[in-house]
Amino acid sequence: MGITSALVLFAVIWFMVLFVVLPLRNQTQGDAGEIVPGTHASAPADAQLKRKAKITTIWALGLWVIIAGTIMSGAITVRDLDWFDRMATPEVSRD
Repeated sequence: MGITSALVLFAVIWFMVLFVVLPLRNQTQGDAGEIVPGTHASAPADAQLKRKAKITTIWALGLWVIIAGTIMSGAITVRDLDWFDRMATPEVSRD
């Protein structure tokens, strides 16, 4: 795995984890009782984006280490995911 592939993999994992973390422990403006004019009552009162970004980075780094390690070790290859036998079997040279 090259450095570009590793960075792209980390970015994909980071954003997937971010979308899981964002709605956790959210307090809406309606819950807080302080609705800002022009916003919905379901808008977050305090999004805590800095805290959620730190949590996301920690979890994404752990998941990235596991996934990148699995890819680099060769324990799971693309051919293992070929459930419909669409990939040709690799030719073995007999030199």
